[in-house]
Amino acid sequence: MRLRDGRTLRVHDTRGDDAGDAGGGPTLVWHHGSSQTGALLPPLVAMAAERGIRLVSYGRPAYGGSSPRPGRDVASAAHDVAELADALGIDRFAVMGASGGGPHALACAAVTPERVTGVVCLAGIAPFTGEDGWFAGMASDGGLRAAAAGRATRARYAEHEEFDPVSFTAADWAALEGTWAPLGEDAQRAGAAGPDGLVDDDVAFMAPWGVDLAAVAAPVLLVQGGQDRVVPPAHAHLQPHLRALPHAEVWLRPDDGHISVLDACPEALDRLLALRADGRAVP
Repeated sequence: MRLRDGRTLRVHDTRGDDAGDAGGGPTLVWHHGSSQTGALLPPLVAMAAERGIRLVSYGRPAYGGSSPRPGRDVASAAHDVAELADALGIDRFAVMGASGGGPHALACAAVTPERVTGVVCLAGIAPFTGEDGWFAGMASDGGLRAAAAGRATRARYAEHEEFDPVSFTAADWAALEGTWAPLGEDAQRAGAAGPDGLVDDDVAFMAPWGVDLAAVAAPVLLVQGGQDRVVPPAHAHLQPHLRALPHAEVWLRPDDGHISVLDACPEALDRLLALRADGRAVP
């Protein structure tokens, strides 16, 4: 779709074009990790279909065919999502984000609290505290440390950046060989397209997000793997991250890593549906 500022946003929708909310079922907007293309992942599509959920996703700027937007902050995602929701005839929706998608899901709930019915963040990175302890437990923190120095430094780092296999646990690798193999394939496609999306994500994470998390009115579920070496478990509890969210709950999965924590998606979707059914999803 063409945004008002002239950029292109690549959008994916399980209900097809211009379907609106005629079906009466809930809508979930998925915020992809860093880096992914934003394409709908078959495991998520199947989980949503089983529950009658309309699943919508999109590529953040410089990902998956969406126009670049250097200098974007985390809050900018909320404005893009509001525009795509308007175009698809969607009034209210839940949001779910994994890894780098987590902050962007929270941003939607903070910027448009009247539209977001519930939030799930899986292995979501917390706002940067400015302290070195924020990096504790990360197997590879070079990209984020470079991003803290600005986009030019992060872009230079990307020229020689390589993924460290130690970042994933045995459970993560098993997940990538099984249910979540499509995620790994999508990450490879995103990586082959260049580093710009990842660079811009990292710079946005390390700068002020541009949102007031206290404005989030919807229930928030923070799902975190106890063995995560990419986004350490402490990020689910970091202050002011948790304290700022008035309706947050933390699910710690002690044996999960950064990828295997996605196995919590079915339970998280059920939680969103339960919130909607009993009215707690309405701010």
